[in-house]
Amino acid sequence: MEETQQNVPNHVAIILDGNGRWAKKRGFPRNAGHMQGSKTVEKICEEAYNMGIKYLTVYAFSTENWSRPKEEVDALMKLLGTYLKNCLKTSKKNNMRVRVIGDITPLKEDLKEKIIELEEVSKNNTGLNFQVALNYGSRDEIIRAIKEMMLDYEKNKLTLDEINETCFSNYLDTKGIPDPDLLIRTSGEQRLSNYLLWQLAYTEFYFTDVLWPDFNKAELKKAVEYYNSRERRFGGVK
Repeated sequence: MEETQQNVPNHVAIILDGNGRWAKKRGFPRNAGHMQGSKTVEKICEEAYNMGIKYLTVYAFSTENWSRPKEEVDALMKLLGTYLKNCLKTSKKNNMRVRVIGDITPLKEDLKEKIIELEEVSKNNTGLNFQVALNYGSRDEIIRAIKEMMLDYEKNKLTLDEINETCFSNYLDTKGIPDPDLLIRTSGEQRLSNYLLWQLAYTEFYFTDVLWPDFNKAELKKAVEYYNSRERRFGGVK
């Protein structure tokens, strides 16, 4: 009951950072860190929902991650396939709706099929809204949105007078999802790394030195407590 008495953020976005460093500290291969990190995602989904958080968005694989060593990328894709399969069971068990944001077209067909199935099967679930940013980059998202808007304009489906912030937001991957109230980044890094640049315009930022695989309920509570300590202002008005 104690958590629900707080001003719990409606939407929390997380940059999952530190998997590689977690593994290196223990003498494990990097993929072991990613595997442990995926387990942490499952735990935090449950803890977030229990705290009253309605939306949780995690940065799983960025457009820039393709530049990592091929062995690591291949291992991540394999892990992703396993995670999506497990997520299908988890979404049913926990009444969780899952959506993937990002450009999935470069992914292998089996992964795309799993993503489509997961979104379809979970679309009517009423528990936690869980978004996975996969092959996601905010600049890429914005460019794709602009191209789609231009096509609609050419087809006379959109006029210049209709273009405003709400209109533009409806062309983004996060259409229908409220902007994050709180961003958490683990491992001590303090940058956005091309993540939700449009959506984070009025978001509170929380940075922690904790590596993602070590992030837990207590650390999530610290982030929410920090959010509660902030004096939220919009447009300069208290």
